[in-house]
Amino acid sequence: MTESEELELMRNVVIIGSGCAGLSAAIYAARANLNPLVIRGHEAGGQLTLTTLVENFPGFPQGVQGPELVELMRKQAENFGTEFLEGDVSSVKLSQRPFTLRVDEQSIEARALIIATGASAKLLGLESERKLLGHGVSTCATCDGYFFRGKEVAVVGGGDTAAEDALFLTRYATEVNLIHRRDQLRASKIMQDRLRKNDKIKFTWNTVVTDILDPAQNRVSAVKLRNVENGEQNLKNCDGVFIGIGHSPNTALFRGQLDMNEQGYLITRDGSKTNVPGVFAAGDVQDHIYRQAITAAGSGCIAAMDAERFLEAEH
Repeated sequence: MTESEELELMRNVVIIGSGCAGLSAAIYAARANLNPLVIRGHEAGGQLTLTTLVENFPGFPQGVQGPELVELMRKQAENFGTEFLEGDVSSVKLSQRPFTLRVDEQSIEARALIIATGASAKLLGLESERKLLGHGVSTCATCDGYFFRGKEVAVVGGGDTAAEDALFLTRYATEVNLIHRRDQLRASKIMQDRLRKNDKIKFTWNTVVTDILDPAQNRVSAVKLRNVENGEQNLKNCDGVFIGIGHSPNTALFRGQLDMNEQGYLITRDGSKTNVPGVFAAGDVQDHIYRQAITAAGSGCIAAMDAERFLEAEH
């Protein structure tokens, strides 16, 4: 490797993740002449790539397809000089600066690091579920509930996530069937009380979803159910399925190096700062409450501005 090639491996700002948070951070960092490098990851684009029509992102009166929105943001970041690297980060060393990242067989150094690795929705593990994501199967009620006006939907789960999803969906759906594998919910008492007081919400206890119909039609028409106590199986017609069993932040790389809460989300202070100076976090990797494209984009902007100020202070 030549000296010039080695210099290319030292970056002012490296951004891990290429969803709304990472790409927004890249746009701001690039416009600040920081020449950011975005490591896209093998699941480039984040949760938006699993979404069809996005109607709540400002600037698109008719809505925009999730993958198209990601691509537009990527092009915008690229136009300002952002570089992109395919691959996954296999290890990071944050004990000293410059920080060291390993991407496949390549070692990269960064004066500042923005983590925007997001959080992955927990899924049931069904093949039909994967095929119908964005086509009637959703992991975000606040994102997609509007599309189910006047329809019947199912929500799978028994915790606060499922309870919140079910209550939100009653604004649009005629019936919300909450399917839970146990005979009582894990959600907080106040959430349970709200569920039981809502006439639109029905409960299916001691039951798991074994399949979702119908991938062949590219839409949801029913769910196959199995009672875990007696093994009885039946079919429940519905127009949509919302998976409400929680999210897992993609933070395994940073365990033991960055402060996290009990669920594994990165803890940020004073904007996007982590406990390690020069390391910033943005988007769903540190936000377990809102989890929206627009809030992720806003936190990406904050992280880039924080990184810029951090690097300026060194000079």
